[in-house]
Amino acid sequence: MLYHLLYPPLNVVQYITVRTAAAGITAFLISLVVGPWLIRTLRGFQIGQVVRDDLAGHRSKAGTPTMGGLLILTAATVPTLAWGDLTNPYVWIAILSMIAFGLVGFLDDYLKIVRRDHNGLRPRYKLLGQAVVALAVGLALLWMSGREIYGTELVLPFFKQLTPDLGWLYVPFGMLVMVFFSNAVNLTDGLDGLAISLFIVAAAAMTALAYVTGHATFAEYLLLTHVAPAAELTVFCGALVGAGLGFLWYNSHPAEIFMGDVGSLALGGALGTVAILIKQELLLPIVGAVFVIELL
Repeated sequence: MLYHLLYPPLNVVQYITVRTAAAGITAFLISLVVGPWLIRTLRGFQIGQVVRDDLAGHRSKAGTPTMGGLLILTAATVPTLAWGDLTNPYVWIAILSMIAFGLVGFLDDYLKIVRRDHNGLRPRYKLLGQAVVALAVGLALLWMSGREIYGTELVLPFFKQLTPDLGWLYVPFGMLVMVFFSNAVNLTDGLDGLAISLFIVAAAAMTALAYVTGHATFAEYLLLTHVAPAAELTVFCGALVGAGLGFLWYNSHPAEIFMGDVGSLALGGALGTVAILIKQELLLPIVGAVFVIELL
């Protein structure tokens, strides 16, 4: 939005690095400014954390405002729309995927709050919702592949010359990556600041990977698959880092707010989606190693 208004009059906004920094700072400020209002609002509506009966050590956290993932999603989406190139389909896939995974988490959180029970969506329905979102993304990528704006090749991190083309099998593979990481971040979320701090590190790594993947010279030098449109995802990842840092201010011990499933499912889904778009699906388990260990 701002990118299309300011460029070409303000030539400096053409640079990915400038817009990534702007998106990160904007997301951080949105989190800091909106955070106190959201915490008060959630408390006013009595939207608090429901703690399992067998977690005696966590009973003091009962009633702490949850669904703080709404803050992260807002703080990440608004700057991306403001500073990103909205003609780039990769940007829209990343944003819509994150929001869609967040909607599954929102429904889970909503049911927990309404029932006053730690059980929200049944696991089978939660997985079904995630699978539907992942399938939609996979089919969109397959459609883009047919128009030669995306590739279904699988890049092996330590065997850069070996890139088997999965064809339509890339759809179930991509679904596995997205659903896996959506649940991995969700299961990691349990202690003050744990999931979001780990996510910030992973998102920062994905920011760098998105940039070098979209940069022809760097990609060639590092023997990475060059995906030119993926460069715009640097802005999205930068916004995620800024949003995460702002949320951590309120989520660090003692936490004033929890992200809830609306946040954890969305952030995990965002990591998986970005990894697929920049062709670093097999590098993501290394970047998010703690998430993988938690899920396993």
